[in-house]
Amino acid sequence: MRRSLFVLALVLIAPLLATAQLQPAPWQTKVDAALPLLGHRNWILIVDSAYPLQTSPGVETVETSSSELDVVRYVLNSVNSSIHVRPDIFMDAELPFVPDADAPGASAYRKQIAAVLHGYAIQSLPHDQIISNVADAGKLFHVFVLKTNLAIPYTSVFIRLNCKYWSDGAEKRLRARMAAASGPKQ
Repeated sequence: MRRSLFVLALVLIAPLLATAQLQPAPWQTKVDAALPLLGHRNWILIVDSAYPLQTSPGVETVETSSSELDVVRYVLNSVNSSIHVRPDIFMDAELPFVPDADAPGASAYRKQIAAVLHGYAIQSLPHDQIISNVADAGKLFHVFVLKTNLAIPYTSVFIRLNCKYWSDGAEKRLRARMAAASGPKQ
């Protein structure tokens, strides 16, 4: 009798467990909901666990409780699947100089993130300069921060969204045509 009840309970619970495993994590749901609203000049930051909570009204922070590499993969896959935005990626210039002696795992992380970001152009800037750029953008544009459980300094991945269907070259040509059309200044 007990065995029959156990089997019956297992049969009833199994579909619920399978469904729970198929549902995205709450942070993934938030990324999926935010991405259609984000556009050119918005930022998505995938940050380490010590990244500060910002108080600017345009900054939204979400705790992922996930590995940074998993979050970077998910976000880049989502951005690449979108029809409207592409990523401009920035990383801290300090990261190549962080030794394992001071931050265990730094060398392994550098190899792993290089593999995840293979094929992307990455702009390396000092941390304070990236933070300043993000703070300036946050005055007018939304900044979406995904906080991870990584505990290695200078590992954040900063993604400035750019327009997917309008290239930097197209913008430059447009500005040149506009300048030529206005003629010489008198």
